[in-house]
Amino acid sequence: MVDLTKKPFYLNQEQIDWVEETIAGMSEDEKVGQLFTIMNIRRDDEAHIKAQVEKYHPGGLRWQGANAEQAWGQNKYFQQYSRIPMLIAANIESGASKSIMGGTTIAPGPAVGAAAGDKVARLLAKAGGEEAAAIGCNWTFAPISDVVSNWRNTIVNNRAFSDDPENVIRNCKAYMEEMKKLGIACCTKHFPGDGSEERDQHLVLGCNDLSEEEWQGSFGKVYRELIEAGVESFMIGHICQPALQRKYNPSLKDEDIMPATLSKELLTDVLRGELGFNGLIITDASHMGGMASMAPRSYQVPGAIAAGCDMFLYYNDGEEDFEYMRQGIRSGLITQERLSDALHRILGLKAMLGLDKLRFPEKEGLKVVGSEAHHQMAYEAADESITLVKDVQHLLPVNPAEKKRVRLYYAESAPVSSVAPTDQAKYLLKEELEKAGFEVDLHKSFYEVEKENPGKTNLWSILEATEKMEEFKEKYDLVILAINMVGYAQENNVRIKWDIAHSNEIPWYIHEVPTIGISLNYTNHLYDVPQLKTFINAYASEKEYIRALVEKIVGKTPFKGRANDLVWCGRWDTRV
Repeated sequence: MVDLTKKPFYLNQEQIDWVEETIAGMSEDEKVGQLFTIMNIRRDDEAHIKAQVEKYHPGGLRWQGANAEQAWGQNKYFQQYSRIPMLIAANIESGASKSIMGGTTIAPGPAVGAAAGDKVARLLAKAGGEEAAAIGCNWTFAPISDVVSNWRNTIVNNRAFSDDPENVIRNCKAYMEEMKKLGIACCTKHFPGDGSEERDQHLVLGCNDLSEEEWQGSFGKVYRELIEAGVESFMIGHICQPALQRKYNPSLKDEDIMPATLSKELLTDVLRGELGFNGLIITDASHMGGMASMAPRSYQVPGAIAAGCDMFLYYNDGEEDFEYMRQGIRSGLITQERLSDALHRILGLKAMLGLDKLRFPEKEGLKVVGSEAHHQMAYEAADESITLVKDVQHLLPVNPAEKKRVRLYYAESAPVSSVAPTDQAKYLLKEELEKAGFEVDLHKSFYEVEKENPGKTNLWSILEATEKMEEFKEKYDLVILAINMVGYAQENNVRIKWDIAHSNEIPWYIHEVPTIGISLNYTNHLYDVPQLKTFINAYASEKEYIRALVEKIVGKTPFKGRANDLVWCGRWDTRV
């Protein structure tokens, strides 16, 4: 039996009575429904939301894309039509911007980790939590407690705090403390830990191949500290951990190794038993390749609960998955004891959050979303975190009066559709440089040239594939190469990709004109441009980060962020 008087619930008798009475009054369908956290994309369709709630009785919600007013209305409908109040989650990893259009990006994970102390983690949680709470969220799928030890990993490179467990612990605890003040439960991720390999669990089974000793000294250390600090829930990655799995099942064959989401050894033996976690456990998104490719769906759905998860994230097909779960209960795959424990933890978390006496936020509170105060917090976070990785040529700071004429190259991910146009951040960067006193010539990418010259086949001449060195040196005083490559669930890692073969963006110019390299996203780009002698990790492409970046380039403010050794990518040439 789950003890709801203990950490992390600490329920009083009145709350426990509500949990027990609610479970006792549930139909079989309501019990099945409570095990699911669903996705919603039809945000403005009240009739659809009402029908979903009445048919499936979901225990939780996580939606995709909406402005503040849409999200608020959607969440209000879900709570209004649910007999049992719902957990409503948002991905407040770097701020509320990933869950609310118009929400504020405060700080990506590595920016938090680069800053001294825990100030930036607190800014992130405070602003992100306030915006999430305003639209009715009570659960954040964060903080990310992954420890990045493999520089090639780009799945959490721009999301996790650090390669140092102590840094991760400090910032996770600060984040949790701020969220608790706002009445929002945390769900740390991605147990048993991402960051030690380079494959993306969105696409394939992830594998944390650390030895048991290595794991205990990094991920295990982090998890123990967060559990002691009262983290309310864990999100489980579609990641295996063979050393730990074989510890509890020595006869386990390679072909029988499963992701943690389907592994009794990792969930029941390690997380519940060895680490003593008493809170709620939820799977990561079930459509991800790391889970979807590992077993039939009819087994995955109930199998995750049977292994030790309390909630299952997302339907594939509502009717089908609901029936899979029901059959898992009726067949005994999910025992009555396991079902009871899951329901007690789900309802226990709801009671802990006060959802037994739910008061949905007033619409007036939406004014906090994207507020000026939160954008000021974003600027503070940028100022604290932006990192000068190296400047072996002693170029910085740059005086615009002395090096006024700038050629700006901007390496970006190729637009893939009309909904993914060319990156607008390069225009923000050009604007801020001009405000600082530079004259900026923005190099056009192949994609822009192609768009401006439809039907032309001889684009090489337009692209100016070669330039005369002496003319280039006469024309420019400074070159800036800004890199903002973006990748998500399409490739296992993300590297610099120039816009065309033998592109003239490639840094041929570094010995002709002083050059500054900047990353506006990933922290490991020096591997692909080690020849750059001055390099800055700016972490984000939002306007506050670009403004703070330019201020540091010209010496108006100092660089305060600290780089870890992963930025060197295990290479000697990245340091020189």
